[in-house]
Amino acid sequence: MNSPTPTPPSSATRRRTSPLKMMFWLLLVPIALVILYFSVVLNWNYSDGERAGWVQKMSRKGWLCKTWEGEMAMVSMPGAIPEKFLFTVRDEAVAETVNKIMGKRVTLHYEQKVGLPTSCFGETRHFVTRVVATNDTPFAPGGVLMPRPPAATPGAPIAPTAAPSAPATPSSTQPAAPPPSSNAPPAAPDPYSAKN
Repeated sequence: MNSPTPTPPSSATRRRTSPLKMMFWLLLVPIALVILYFSVVLNWNYSDGERAGWVQKMSRKGWLCKTWEGEMAMVSMPGAIPEKFLFTVRDEAVAETVNKIMGKRVTLHYEQKVGLPTSCFGETRHFVTRVVATNDTPFAPGGVLMPRPPAATPGAPIAPTAAPSAPATPSSTQPAAPPPSSNAPPAAPDPYSAKN
């Protein structure tokens, strides 16, 4: 018995990939995946936080993509070597605020982004989103140097201060203090007192 041999499919019944479908799969799908990747990376933060210090440099850099790049000096204690915090600002309003308060102590709120393949978004991974000027100056860990009280206006009466009261009777164990000598140097002026 002879079995019929299968006939090869004709060109009419064979499915052909159209050039439009080929272009869709080769161009549009990879482009859509790249757009999806960048939207996830730009909206997701690896970390966020705040850093305080003095902004000492701010410039607009880039060959093709111009971004604001800055440098802030962070000092933990007076006399210590400052640590530099490099940051990028993408928002023009925030960059303008940083430029206005440069040289003053500030607190920068930043978001750290990872996975950005080019420097077109910024040269650093730290993107500043908000800046606040602070008035306090730390002088040691845990301590804050408060601003000096305002000086009295000229011509205003100076409020009298009460002199410390002396004990009624001198103690027998402590000798009385000798009277001030005329050769003693004059007392230094008080820098906080009002000048008339």
